Amino acid sequence: MSTMKGARLPPLSAPGRTSSGKGARRQVKPASVLLRSKGADKPGYLSTWPAHVSSQIVLQKDPLSGVNRHHGCSDEFGGPVPKPRFLEQLECYLKRELTALDPLSPKLQERKLQVYREVFDYFIEDFKTYKPLLCAVKNEYDITLAYLQEQIRELEPLRSQLVLLSERCDKKVLGLREKERAEIRILKQERQHLQQVIESMREEQRALQTQVYRLKEELAVQYLQYRDEHDARKLLIANISSVSYNPEEDPDMAHDGDEVQPEDPVTVKLALKVCREDLTKAQVELNRLHAEYGDVVPRRDWENLDRMYKENLLKLETSQTDFDQMKSEYDALLDVHRQVSLQKDSLQKELEVFQEASTPRPHWEQCADVLGSRERWSEIFEGQSSKKRLEILLEELNSMGLQQKEFFSGMGTSSDVPIYLRYEGQLRNLRLRKADVVRIIKDIWREKASEDEKLDDRSDLKEFLHQYMERQHGGQAGEWVYSLLDSIKCNLKDDFISLFYDILTNKVHESLYHGQTQLLSNLLKVLIQSDSTESGLLTAAEFREALRTAFPLKGDQDIEELVVAAQSELETSEGSIAYQRLYTEDTDGNHGQFLGLVKRQATAERHHYINQLRTQLEGKEVVSVEETMSAFKTIDPTLDSESLYWNLRIAFHTKDLTLHTALLSTEVAIQRLSVANVSRAGPMPQPE
Repeated sequence: MSTMKGARLPPLSAPGRTSSGKGARRQVKPASVLLRSKGADKPGYLSTWPAHVSSQIVLQKDPLSGVNRHHGCSDEFGGPVPKPRFLEQLECYLKRELTALDPLSPKLQERKLQVYREVFDYFIEDFKTYKPLLCAVKNEYDITLAYLQEQIRELEPLRSQLVLLSERCDKKVLGLREKERAEIRILKQERQHLQQVIESMREEQRALQTQVYRLKEELAVQYLQYRDEHDARKLLIANISSVSYNPEEDPDMAHDGDEVQPEDPVTVKLALKVCREDLTKAQVELNRLHAEYGDVVPRRDWENLDRMYKENLLKLETSQTDFDQMKSEYDALLDVHRQVSLQKDSLQKELEVFQEASTPRPHWEQCADVLGSRERWSEIFEGQSSKKRLEILLEELNSMGLQQKEFFSGMGTSSDVPIYLRYEGQLRNLRLRKADVVRIIKDIWREKASEDEKLDDRSDLKEFLHQYMERQHGGQAGEWVYSLLDSIKCNLKDDFISLFYDILTNKVHESLYHGQTQLLSNLLKVLIQSDSTESGLLTAAEFREALRTAFPLKGDQDIEELVVAAQSELETSEGSIAYQRLYTEDTDGNHGQFLGLVKRQATAERHHYINQLRTQLEGKEVVSVEETMSAFKTIDPTLDSESLYWNLRIAFHTKDLTLHTALLSTEVAIQRLSVANVSRAGPMPQPE
């Protein structure tokens, strides 16, 4: 920025500003003190300098890349034009502050930004003419940075949940991979074993085939030897018969005129040879016929197959005709469906246009909480038009707004005042909305759980609320506390807000909230484990079995009520149940019908358990630790020692039961147990 030659800017007279460094506050000198040098009292000490001339401000080495980074720009036009002293002072201060920073500091960027913010403040203070505009620009940037930091802070828990979910999924994937590797290893071993068995069987088969072939050859040789031996025996018998035969011994032959000639052995051999050749030819011909006509079907079988073929062909033609007819009907139905879909889309578009153009009817029943009760709402709104109802509602809101306090009076710092209300003076009413109250309460519970986990013990809610407000809002903690309590009292009909207020005022024990949270978390864990397909959907039977696993002490009637409530909330009767949608919250942070029924059933079961204890201790005005322990073991034999000792510490309001020997009123013990998370561990004992 350039000024008129000879113009003089007055020195800054604003008080010193403070800026946050590394957990400490340092005093920032006014620009007039910082930039005062020799000759600054003379007129025109802020000399005119060409706007196009700039210089290198800071040369700093980037700790990551090792490259020199220039904060500023070099001269666009060369020339021996001197800088103004004001600019030189700003550059020297900026260079000195940036050089003093540790490049390896975890919050280096924030400290660098603080240095530039200080230089910009000096710049604003010395240029009075542009100070409003520059302050507005600076404030807008500060608001935007604060908003972005708040958004980052809100998203930090989601990132941790995402990391946990990613680790869980990775573990599951690794487990599945290990399981698959084991199964693959077993299958590979089994395959190798089977291959070895197959190979051994093949070797055995080859050995048997070789043995069969060798036996066939031996059998053929023996057969030939047997046939030769058989023929030789026949020839020998014939020779013996011809030699031993004497024609003179036969009287008949003497009377015959013809003389019988014996067979010639050579002729017989030739005849035998010819017969063998004919037998071989006949065997060859038989083998040929068997090879050529072995697969020929007999005529009877062929006629049967032909008849069956014709019947099947007729059935196929009939089925093809029916299929063609059904296909034509299906195509016609597709055309009709396409036309209906187009018509439905057009009607849907018209409906959306009508919905955008028309004004929806307001739900006047939601105004019942604002007007006090449903009886008063029905009395005021009965028979009135929408315009008249709006006028009545505006009048009620105006009257309520006039009655609402603008300021709260602090209750003082005496010891009888709760620690979170120990403030004095007038405290402004911040008029917190219900959504803000729910968000603050959730943030309080979340940070308290984190701190209790670090300390391995539960701190008092009153002290933690005081610390939380002081840490979050500093000097405005009193305004936030009193505004929060006022908004809580206006929304006590909400179960979540009412439970927080009851715990804060010692009406109920803090374990009730943690018990409800653990109950819903355990139920969601069981539902996720029951979802084997990881699709987020469970059938009604699977959902019912998951409820029985999560609540083993509930009866069939309570389980059916939960199933009906889940189906009613999701508007499904027989289809799959998207169990993750049951854990969604509305804009006010309230759960749906299903989780509300789970909480009510748990409350009813706890009251029934306390009533059983009351019945067991009936007739005793005072009880001891041993008597209370015996009563618990009688009504709940499966109760473990840790839960039993916790119940006794709640009842007798002590941390060490061994040192507590005094008697306690029965009603006091029952009252303390009724406002704590005391629940049954096992089924009720059956009467003998």
